[in-house]
Amino acid sequence: MRIAILGPLEVVADGRPVGIGGARLRALLIRLALEAGRMVPADRLIEDLWEDDAPHGAPNALQSLVSRLRAAFQEAGAGRGRLESRRGAYRLAVPPEAVDAHDFEARIRRARGLADPSARSAELRAALALWRGAALADASGLPFADGPAARLEGLRRAALDERIDADLALGRYAELIPELQALAAAEPLREPLRGRLMRALYGAGRQAEALAEYESIRTLLGERLGVDPSPDLEAVYLAVLRRDSAVLVPAAPEPAAAPPVNRAPAGRPPQRPSERPPGPAPADPPARSASGDEAVPAPAATCARR
Repeated sequence: MRIAILGPLEVVADGRPVGIGGARLRALLIRLALEAGRMVPADRLIEDLWEDDAPHGAPNALQSLVSRLRAAFQEAGAGRGRLESRRGAYRLAVPPEAVDAHDFEARIRRARGLADPSARSAELRAALALWRGAALADASGLPFADGPAARLEGLRRAALDERIDADLALGRYAELIPELQALAAAEPLREPLRGRLMRALYGAGRQAEALAEYESIRTLLGERLGVDPSPDLEAVYLAVLRRDSAVLVPAAPEPAAAPPVNRAPAGRPPQRPSERPPGPAPADPPARSASGDEAVPAPAATCARR
């Protein structure tokens, strides 16, 4: 059996869809799928499904939902035994990898252990392809789903950034440009994303457009937030200006996040390189990925500076 929660709930058993009717029944399955293979106490399920509005006789109401879920599994040929009960707790008896969210995280862990950028890109693409919409969409609005959904979305953003970095390392500049332009249009203040777009443009031989991209975000940051671009983005700009090919190689992930950087007030122009013959430029600080390079399973998205 396969349970998909990275988007609207979908259940497939032996190649056939399993119909799970009713919002609360779907929420119950999502809640159990988050801890696939582990016992979840009935009291916790009642609290998560009904919050402060649990009905009189809530244990019986929960048991009724469990019976309906077992019946749906049995009707689809998956067997009632997929949902076990023991001492006031319930367990979805499937391996974690049968749930797409757990499969997604496992693929991210594997990808991060691959040194070859081609293999890493392929594994990350496969992981991202599991997404069909907002995580835990059928439990949206229920507090138990808020934290896991936000965490999974942060990991998705991190995986996307890391896949783009792998493709940059492979020299796939031209094919990355449209994708990065669309992402930048959706999040115009996200500086690491703009840095990746500048790298792709420069790698594709479009230096002037890469420099114009920097001027665009510098103006936007000044007008909306009253700050200048970060040192990381400024370093990318200076490397492109110098025609330093080292800017095309994404930096290796850092073991820990760097301390906060004090932002300069808007209006201070970036320091330009001296008028000397071209030569090796100082190593540009890496544009930090959305994950902050933290290990799975607790990635944190790093969005644009607010």
